[in-house]
This record gives sequence, structure tokens and C-alpha cells, in this order.
Amino acid sequence: MSMGRARLVVLVMLAYAVSMPADEGMWPFDQFPKDAVRQKYNFEVTQQFLDRLRLASVKIGDGSGAFVSVHGLLLTDRRSVSGCLARLSSASHDYGKDGFYAADESAEARCPGLEAAVLTGIEDVTQQVKSAGKTLQARAAEIARIEKDCAAPTKCAVVTLFSGARYELYRYQSYPDVRLAFAPEYALAFFGAEHDSITYLRYGLDIAFLRVYEDGQPAATPHYLQLSSAGVQDGDLVFTAGDPAATARATTAAQLTYYRDTALPAAIARLAMRIQQLTVFAAQSEDQRRAAQPVLTAFLEDYKSAAGKLIGLRDDRLVLRKTVFDSKIRQAVESDPKLGKEAGKVWDQVAAAYKTWAALEKPYQILEGSPAPGSNLFAIARQLVRGEPLAAADASIDGALETLLLTEYLEELKSLKGKDAPPKAIFNGQTPQQAAEALVKNTRLHNSSERRRLAADHDAVMSSEDGIIRLAVLLQEPARRLRKKREEVIGSLETSAAEKIAQYRYLLFGDAEYPDASFTPRVEFGTVKGYTDRAAIPQPYAATFGGLYYRQNNQGPYQVPQRWLDSKPSLNLATALDFVSTCDVGGGEYGGATVNRAGELVGLVFDGNLESLPNTYLYMDEQARAVHVAVQGIVQALEKVYRADRILRELKNPPFDRSAFLR
Repeated sequence: MSMGRARLVVLVMLAYAVSMPADEGMWPFDQFPKDAVRQKYNFEVTQQFLDRLRLASVKIGDGSGAFVSVHGLLLTDRRSVSGCLARLSSASHDYGKDGFYAADESAEARCPGLEAAVLTGIEDVTQQVKSAGKTLQARAAEIARIEKDCAAPTKCAVVTLFSGARYELYRYQSYPDVRLAFAPEYALAFFGAEHDSITYLRYGLDIAFLRVYEDGQPAATPHYLQLSSAGVQDGDLVFTAGDPAATARATTAAQLTYYRDTALPAAIARLAMRIQQLTVFAAQSEDQRRAAQPVLTAFLEDYKSAAGKLIGLRDDRLVLRKTVFDSKIRQAVESDPKLGKEAGKVWDQVAAAYKTWAALEKPYQILEGSPAPGSNLFAIARQLVRGEPLAAADASIDGALETLLLTEYLEELKSLKGKDAPPKAIFNGQTPQQAAEALVKNTRLHNSSERRRLAADHDAVMSSEDGIIRLAVLLQEPARRLRKKREEVIGSLETSAAEKIAQYRYLLFGDAEYPDASFTPRVEFGTVKGYTDRAAIPQPYAATFGGLYYRQNNQGPYQVPQRWLDSKPSLNLATALDFVSTCDVGGGEYGGATVNRAGELVGLVFDGNLESLPNTYLYMDEQARAVHVAVQGIVQALEKVYRADRILRELKNPPFDRSAFLR
């Protein structure tokens, strides 16, 4: 390395250290920044601490969890068991609404398709993969060979880090027999539902208890987390572990500007209109509310995500910080004799590509990216036309709801003014509402047997006169053109640019840089800390049971279940139910453990506040917070409300040897 380039790298490192918040990072277990924690918090994170946290942490479905007893009992979030609750329910027992409690071990109900996995080993296989060749095909073949040769009974996966700068083999112990022990009712798990999911304070008991079995018996799980008797307090140092959703922190400033000015506003406008219409629709009758609720929930969650990201990107500090950092990275790259000016052009290429694509984003969203949002009929028709597996083969169709959703979609197609969607063929002189009513009335896709028949005969699909299918056929070619155009302009470049920039950063910073999250096990650290929200209102570090009852008389989602009303006199209303921290977490981490310095469980992650959503692109800890269920609240609810004595006794087993965390 030349002296000039070395000095520049040092300057970039200093700028990186200054710009990077102290609690930032979703760290692989074998790359945890022990020195940073020691310097800031005067706490020594030992390898034993990390190993025990890793071996107690569990990937469960698309979420996370942790063992909390020696007999296979694990704690996760309720969302991770929602599918299990639905499958266990019947006409006489709606476990999704009312919750579930197995009074003894024999009543624990198996959750088909749900699997738990523990990361038991990590091995660096970078040289093996890279020695196979430089092409993606050669490396993919070597990765497949390594995974195949991995010894049973473990399950193995090669994880790509820093876009291919490093490869690691992860070995997992798998538990395919997972059974449900406890889940609270929907009204408390998601108290405030979608309305509260974009705010804090929160009052959700978003938890569930599962148990893993081996050979028909509860599995032995010696690595587990003992519940803290003190719980969590303001200012505590905490650690979280789980499998955070994919992040995109190699995103350039030009990309962020594009998301802020073009992509996100277009998506939000489409969602806002549908949310408004569905809210009115749902208020008209109980049947319409029941039909609309799942779609409305999904729209509100998508709206929260998009709006949160947009709010963050409209904070000039975020884009400015990314712009400055991009500039310093580029200078270091261009000063490297092995990379040079040519390598630095990737930032210019990205900026030019997104500028070119901007005008096509709206028609792309309408025709290809998110066509007819919420409509099962159109989704089925498109899958049939494209020869794809039916994702909703057994979905029930509500005619009034479909008419509403398709009317809005046809309005969007009309707004394209024939440029990408032929109006004469689509509307045939009708208004969007008239056309939607006719499509829903005359389609045979309401019938699940008809869907299956067509799924087995693509020729029959393409010759069908069904109106919904004909609409999907009409839009197929313009959608294909836009898909192809996007791939040519930004698709392949987006991938290659992210790979190059991630590799440049790893070349400069090495293991001082953490890789983007990828639904693989990570560990984070932070402090329990309140914040001042966007409205300049101070928010405390914890939400208590008292706040839950304060809101009970509000309408809709703020109704406290009767058993909680009956239990109120026995509760300590000052007990923390939820709390927030500066831990840098992501979606797949929901259900993951939160532990204190002693390695004791003080809570579990179940969400992030609105201000945390831009963390997908860049972490800022001024207002971004992870939201956790507090262990104090879990214990009080199990004891006073649910009378779940069996689970409480198991949780209060003699603690493990805490010295293992402190050696």
C-alpha cells in the first residue's frame, strides 16, 4: 500500500469511526466488536458469553427465539406461531383469537412445518470457495459441494458475507418436532394492532412458548437463558441475538435520493388510497370487516415500512452522512493502484442509471412490481398465466372486497393513458367500477377446483375467456417489457454495484466493518434508553401495565380482553410491559432474546419504532429504537392473568452457572 493511500485509508477509518454510532452493527458471532464494548461500557464480552448466547438462540420459522429451560422450552414472538394457531383452530376453538395454553405436557400441540435450528458451529471456507474460480457458477458449485459434504446430523449452509469477500460454513442442530405450549390472545399480543405498530409507547404481549422434542420426548437443551429476577432498568447495557432481515447498507447516496424522491412516494400514495377505501368498507358490516381485515393489516404494515423509510430519508442528516461517507470511500478506492479511477466509476454509473429509470417507476409498480395489491383473483390469474405455483390455491374470495380492490387497480391502469395498458381492450367502454363488477361477477376463479384444473393445463389458461385471466394476459407483455427494461437499467447494476462497494469497504476496514444482515444469526448491543420522537415528545424507556388500562376505552384495537379486566386488581400497574433500546435489530430478529451483562434474559425483541425503519439503509441511533417485551411483564402476565403455573415453575428452575458468562 502506498503511503498516500495508507494515509487516506486512515482518514476514512477515522471518519467512519466518527460517523458510525457506537451501538451500530448486526455482528456475526465470530466477529463481535469486543474492544468497542469494553471501551464504551467497561464490560468484557468473553467468548464464553457469546458462545452461550449463540447456543441458547434459536431460528424458528422466519423469526427468532431462545431456549429458556433445560427441557426444550423456548420463548419467541407470537407472529412466529400464528400459522400454527390457525392450523390448530376449529369451529369450536379459535386459538388465533383466544390464545392457547397447554395445562400439561401431553396437551402441547405439534406445529407441522415449523422447525427450530441452533447455530452450533462456524467455519471459514473463504479460500475453498475462492479457489474454485472467479465465476459465480464455479463458486456456486463449490458451495454446493461443501454443503453436501457437511456431516450429518447437522444441517449446513455456506453464508456469503461482504458480497463474496468472505464465506463461512454454518452448522445447525435442527429440531423438526416443535410443539406449542402457550400463546396469548390476539388482542394482547397485538394490542393497538396496526395503529400502534407505527408508534411508541407500545403495550403488546407479543410472546409465545414452544417446546422442541426429540424421539417423542422434550429435548435436552443445557444451553438456555435464565430469566432475570430484576428485569430491565433505564440505562442498562443489553445484548440481542437473532436472525435480522436483509439490510442494504452498501446503498449509495444516489439510490437513497431515488427511493426518497420517486419509489417510496409512489408506493405510499398507492397504499394510502387503498387503506382509506378499505377502512370505510370494513366499517359497513361485520362480514366486510372480517373480509377486509387481513388485507388492511398487510397494507398498514407495508405503509408503516414505506412511510418510516421515507421519513428517515427526508432527514437531511441521513443522506448527507451517506454522501460524505461515499465520497471518502471513493477517494480511497481511486487512490488504490490496484483499483484506481475505473473502479470508482461505479458511483457515477449508479447515479446515472437511477436518473434514467425514475420516469418508469410508477408504471413498473402498477404493471409488474405490485399489480392489483390485495386482489386474490388477480394474483391467481397472473400466476396461472405465468405458469407459476398457486400461492393461494385455497383462498376464499369475497366478491365485494375484490370489486373494491380491482376498481382501484383499473383506475391506476386508466391513469397510464394507454401508454403501457390498452384501455379499449381492458374497459370496452365501461368505467373502472363497471369493468371490475363485471370481472368479479363473471369469473370462475372463485372456484378452487377450477383454479387447480387450470394450474394443470397452461394451454387452457391461455385460451380461457375468463375476464380476470384475459386481463392478466393483456398486461403480460407490457409488464415483461418493463421488467426487462428495469433489469437492463438498474437491476443487474444494483446487484453488481452493491457487491463491488461491499467488497471495497471490506478491503478498507476488514473485520472492523460488519456485513449486511441476511437472515443469518447475528448479535447486537445497545442501551435501554428513551428518546424524543418526531413530534418533540419525550418517550420513556418503558411502557407499563398502567398505560394498557388507560387506553381500554378507546375504540377498535384498544379493547383490553375481559380476563385482563378481571385481573387488573391483582396487577402491579407500574410493572414494565414493553421497553426500547438502541440495539440495531431487523425484522427476522423478532422473537430474539435480549440479555443483560450477566447473560440473563430481560426481554425479547418484537418490533422497531417508526424511526428505526431507515436502518435498512443506514443506522442512526438518535431516535431509532428496538422494541422489546420486558421479562417483568411476561412473568406478571403468566402469574396473575393466565395462571400458567406449569410454565412459571419451569422458568424458575435453579439458574445456570452465571460464572460461565463472566470468565
